[in-house]
Amino acid sequence: MKTIVVVGGGAGGLELATKLGDKLGKKQRAKIILVDRSRTHIWKPLLHEVATGSLDTETDGVVYRAHARSHGYEFQLGTMIGIDREAQRIQLDSIVDEEGVEIVPARQLAYDTLVLAVGSVSNDFGTPGVSQHSYFLDSHRQASKFHQALLNQFLRLNQGDSEATLSLAIVGGGATGVELSAELYHVVGLLRMYGMPGIRKDQLKVMLIEASPRILPALPDRIAQSAREELQRLGVELRENTRITEATAQGFMTADEEAINADLTVWAAGVKAPPFIQACGAFETNRAGQILVEPTLQSVDDAAIYVIGDCCGCQQADGSWVPPRAQSAHQMATLVYRNILAQENNKPLQDYVYSDYGSLVNLSKYSTVGSLMGNLTKGSMFVEGRVARFVYISLYRMHQIAIHGWWRGTLSMIARKIGSTIKPKLKLH
Repeated sequence: MKTIVVVGGGAGGLELATKLGDKLGKKQRAKIILVDRSRTHIWKPLLHEVATGSLDTETDGVVYRAHARSHGYEFQLGTMIGIDREAQRIQLDSIVDEEGVEIVPARQLAYDTLVLAVGSVSNDFGTPGVSQHSYFLDSHRQASKFHQALLNQFLRLNQGDSEATLSLAIVGGGATGVELSAELYHVVGLLRMYGMPGIRKDQLKVMLIEASPRILPALPDRIAQSAREELQRLGVELRENTRITEATAQGFMTADEEAINADLTVWAAGVKAPPFIQACGAFETNRAGQILVEPTLQSVDDAAIYVIGDCCGCQQADGSWVPPRAQSAHQMATLVYRNILAQENNKPLQDYVYSDYGSLVNLSKYSTVGSLMGNLTKGSMFVEGRVARFVYISLYRMHQIAIHGWWRGTLSMIARKIGSTIKPKLKLH
């Protein structure tokens, strides 16, 4: 029986494993294995909510093993560290506990078809001190680590000193940085409801730093301008055209040798494929470390390997690269699913063509802005407020339906709605 291994349980990887499991795994037509280094799945666009505590991974996450049982695939906990393409095997690192004691030794996993969906990580561009002193939000583990530090700072702020402040410096004016900045102000209001009445919003000092001339540089100017106005209304200090050259325990240093002091610093700038891809030495990559693919999304080096999501270097006909977005991963997962089935039936494979359905930026409860059906220069519709918020929420609902099916997906939404009336609106531990 053919073995199909999907590495990475993010938006694209989990959706693909679910579809393949339902179609092939349950019918014993193929063995489907999903590999991920975490035990639970969180939709990556919501990681900033995990960081602030607005989203609880313990109740809002999808447990891979339970999900695998319902959808006909096998889950293996592990981190890919290498590959032997000739033998068609991937190497998984050993699994250790929090004290460094080995639980599972390093091992190999054989495949007939391999799908790499390992996502991306923030790119610190080799800036000194960033990895030592700044928090990242590339995974729910990192987001949870930041959440604990944030709670400790809020605890300090609640001790009654009216002069005390909490300063946060966030590098990266993309969607993550913008959404995190707004969510922080929402959290301050919630904390006052949960036993921290000594915290005032004016004690929170958030600085959003972007090297480009404006925040949200990849999105249309109208979206950026609307987001800028809302952030400034909240009290966020915007520092555009500001390049960071060093991170320290006290904050950041700029290219103009200005010291930016902060109690907490977050690096949310730049996107690159995980470093282990290039370390494997088995793939041709682009400048962002993404694996180059054919139009069918097969690696240019090996037809037995598909690549989807942020780690996929797919160049379009106009020379541009498919952007690292959740919608890209979803579309790629759909195409690879069809192509794997086509291979099973000896039918020709389809080429991938990226469709831009627009972009949305959620500024917590305050506003949501974006464009629908492509960029504004091609006649798309600018949306904001309740309409944009509805569409934003719908995107997450569509992801839930993709991984659970219509019936279970709907039940999951209802259960979460009921749960929100009982549990706290903020994770407090």
